[in-house]
Amino acid sequence: MTYQRSASSTVALSALAERVFELLDNPAFLGAHMEEPSVMMLGASMKYNFDEAEGRAVGSVIRMRGLILDRALSVEEVVTERHPPLSKTWETRGTVRLLVIGSYRMGFRISPARSVCSLNVRIEYNLPTRLPDRLLGRLLGGFYANWCVTKMTAGAIAHFRSVQPTP
Repeated sequence: MTYQRSASSTVALSALAERVFELLDNPAFLGAHMEEPSVMMLGASMKYNFDEAEGRAVGSVIRMRGLILDRALSVEEVVTERHPPLSKTWETRGTVRLLVIGSYRMGFRISPARSVCSLNVRIEYNLPTRLPDRLLGRLLGGFYANWCVTKMTAGAIAHFRSVQPTP
């Protein structure tokens, strides 16, 4: 599928690629910003539902559901690529019921260098198909996509700042 828009965030981490991959391979960690009410979520939150592989294998399914302004939101993602400790990609399938973005592909790439690495989190997305949401997406989709990838990289920075080195 071809996507119309994209956003990404790249950070340097003082951690081994294997440790970074282990952390980011957990969809609950990456999506923690979606489970907490926030201004960007208009005070709403999403709840995750994982299959047996918990998003840690190609073909694994991740579902999210929520309610915003009395409107049901839902999206189903499937892991399409997974190359430990360097990269992982997942994308939506089926009907996407979100407000400001439509179908999307997300992923991360880790570039190791000794005891540090570079982490890039990206999203490629289309605008929603429904007209009111499409207009809202034109206005806010870019802000939301940037917020999302930045929250993910900021979460990784915070995690590795708080982790004590292993002796």
